[in-house]
Amino acid sequence: MNDYKVFYSPYYYADIGENHVFPIRKFELVRDRLLGEKTLANDEIVEPEPAAVEDISLVHTEDYVARLRGGDLTRQEIRKLGLPWSESLVRRSFLATAGTINAAKSALETGVSSNLAGGTHHAFPDRGEGFCVLNDVAIAIRVLQKERLAERFLIVDCDVHQGNGTAFIFQADETVFTFSMHGEKNYPLFKENSTLDLELPDKTGDKEFLETLSEALPRIFMHDPDIVFYLGGADPYENDKLGRLNLTINGLRARDEMVLNFAKSKNVPIVTTLSGGYAADINDTVEIHCNTIRAVKKIFYQAEKAFANNETTVSG
Repeated sequence: MNDYKVFYSPYYYADIGENHVFPIRKFELVRDRLLGEKTLANDEIVEPEPAAVEDISLVHTEDYVARLRGGDLTRQEIRKLGLPWSESLVRRSFLATAGTINAAKSALETGVSSNLAGGTHHAFPDRGEGFCVLNDVAIAIRVLQKERLAERFLIVDCDVHQGNGTAFIFQADETVFTFSMHGEKNYPLFKENSTLDLELPDKTGDKEFLETLSEALPRIFMHDPDIVFYLGGADPYENDKLGRLNLTINGLRARDEMVLNFAKSKNVPIVTTLSGGYAADINDTVEIHCNTIRAVKKIFYQAEKAFANNETTVSG
């Protein structure tokens, strides 16, 4: 599938300190691993331009955006965000948001697209939270609405933390179905109401997680979306420092394949984003994120390639 586009910028990196719990190097490491093993080719990776302020302002307040860009966030706001402010952080946030916007438009044309960042679902209109500066998926949806490219939207959020910012932003928008499947006792302490929240007890493993997700997918796709945004999240992993669930790397890949297969079976375009991941060993986080892209290739590319080869053989 030569039209598969994956959005990435070297400026997805920002200087947040080498010992920060957020593994800011993971974006580059994911890209390097996928290229090195030839899961991705260089011409499939597209570098976005920063998102326009006008697009950011479809979700975020003018005051927040101005103070974010100008470095005027309060100490309390920075503490709640959990990341030190810098110009590189602002640049990275605008670029990662553009990656999701561009991936959404590409998916509408080709059936699937990916951003090697994004899924920053804790950002509210007037503030950032939980390492999330801007809510990229919410902004992408508002852009698609503004440009009349799609009318109905489904967010499948399988990060271990509830997408509280996303739930809040779309609480009065019936065209957007927000689905969050997350750890019941994990961050955030006070949760918002998604269209559907499925809360999992600590230590939930592969079998229970996958069974719960399998039962939920037919229900949430009854929303009849024009496009799906998938927040995979590497943090339900058993060795994640912030996760509290017990999924294996194989279980997380099965999760990805389940969501992607379901969207493909319904002929609904899907966008994948990375979302969270804080494994004790960063290589595990990178591998889990890489598996999402490998699953895209397996389901949307290799199957079609095999079908084309069969047709050639039969016709020949």
